[in-house]
Amino acid sequence: MGENYELFLQALKAALNNEKVDWENDLQPQDWFALFQLAEKQHVLPLVYEAIYNCPSAQKIDQSAFLPFKQRTVQTVMLQTMKTSEFLSLYQSMRSAGVEPIVVKGIICRNLYPNPDYRISGDEDILIPQGQFSKCHEIMMQNGMKCSDAEMDIEQSYEVPYGKKGSPIYIEAHKSLFPPDSEAYGELNSFFEGVEDRAIEVSIDGISVRTMGYTDHLFYLLCHAFKHFLHSGFGIRQVSDIIMMANAYGREIDWLSILSQTTMIHAELFTAAVFQIGQKYLTFDPDKAAYPEEWRSIQVDEGPMLEDLLSGGIYGAVDRERLHSSTVTLNAVAAQKKGKSGKTNIWKSVFPSAKSLFGRYPYLREKPFLLPVAWVSRIWQYRKELQKTGGESAAESVKIGEQRVELMKQYSILDSDK
Repeated sequence: MGENYELFLQALKAALNNEKVDWENDLQPQDWFALFQLAEKQHVLPLVYEAIYNCPSAQKIDQSAFLPFKQRTVQTVMLQTMKTSEFLSLYQSMRSAGVEPIVVKGIICRNLYPNPDYRISGDEDILIPQGQFSKCHEIMMQNGMKCSDAEMDIEQSYEVPYGKKGSPIYIEAHKSLFPPDSEAYGELNSFFEGVEDRAIEVSIDGISVRTMGYTDHLFYLLCHAFKHFLHSGFGIRQVSDIIMMANAYGREIDWLSILSQTTMIHAELFTAAVFQIGQKYLTFDPDKAAYPEEWRSIQVDEGPMLEDLLSGGIYGAVDRERLHSSTVTLNAVAAQKKGKSGKTNIWKSVFPSAKSLFGRYPYLREKPFLLPVAWVSRIWQYRKELQKTGGESAAESVKIGEQRVELMKQYSILDSDK
């Protein structure tokens, strides 16, 4: 692991502990720049900046080098504060109207941090109980929210995104936590049946917020990270959320249930690696979290996963080639679930099934015969993205995908080649 990664993790660990780093070593302006860039790619710039800006090392250089990142930190935190306030106001309107959404991730995780609005969220996620979506949509419209995709069939889609003109607030209303049509992980929804009956209330800024129970929520955070790992990657912020949840509520969590569930989805080594990263590099405290021996005894090398999540940025979005490599990895996972070879199928990566494209092209639900049209549209969009970003080619995406398939084999998500 490179020095930039090591410094980055030290700074993030300090932030999670509400501490400052005490670096005294000489760092050049380019080192600071690389460190802040890494923090931005992982969407933790405010956390990292707050932990390092005033350390002895930082005082040795021209502070103008810090100015752009200081400005972005201040702006980001201000926007997050506004989003939090607007969300809680809208949430209260929903509950007053009889809609009982379950809030997940985002604001619930932020509430675990020493400085909540320094843990930024791009959106807020809510799970809408069955039969309440129409009323939820109505309340959204009454409060100035609009569906962010004018062409979306909101009745058919499993999640509907909403934004508001002139406001930074962005909400994703889920009818299910994962896309039911996904061949790679649609089955994860089955673990959350009846989650409304196990919901709890937590207080955020003096407002009672309905969310999942501690075991359900930790397992969901793990499944969400796992889903992104199957795509193009997940980031260190998700690791931070998971370990903050575990540290805060570990004694209320049914760890053996989570072990059973992660084993069922071939994610127990993945999960063990997440907690090893948290223990070695961040603030996960196995004793405080009542982390049982059954988990502690699992032997796994967390290094490859750590390298993958740090190099890939938040959700593996470091570049278009990596993002598009998800077609290869998801195809391999879906093939294994069907009892087929998980080896890379280039043809299927370029021309996936209609079912796997429902989310991006909803018209395929009613008109599957238009699949060739979706293929052409998909390829054309991909070419435009590559031209715009200076990307190399589809071949590079396939190469990255093949490398990540091998990574998944290391954690027994995919079977090793016989």
